[in-house]
Amino acid sequence: MIKMVLKFVVTVIVFAQILAPIAEAAQGRAVFYDPPYTKSACYENQYETMVTGVRNNLWQGSRACGRRYSVRCIGPTYNFPGACTGRSVIVKVVDFCREPCNGDLNLSRDAFRVIANTNAGNVRVQYTP
Repeated sequence: MIKMVLKFVVTVIVFAQILAPIAEAAQGRAVFYDPPYTKSACYENQYETMVTGVRNNLWQGSRACGRRYSVRCIGPTYNFPGACTGRSVIVKVVDFCREPCNGDLNLSRDAFRVIANTNAGNVRVQYTP
């Protein structure tokens, strides 16, 4: 009996660890902007290239500065075959995307290129902190 309970507890823990990242994932849209990526809302001089600006809902009054997101393309926003590369990228929040912001994440062109074809311009993404 104790062995069965122990197996059950271990199984629950394993599934919780597997499903936790899935539960935290959010979906939205990503667009991109061209370099230079310097002089942002978070940092005076930003020389990293895997960066993003975020909309007001993620900005949280600049508390998002420095936060990192793992981002992957899950499909085109518009009918654009082959929009996604199948890869993911980790980006650092360095800027605020003022309205009208066309995406939840305004990725650097370098970061966008990792996850999607830049000709798509706007893609659906899944992102996790």
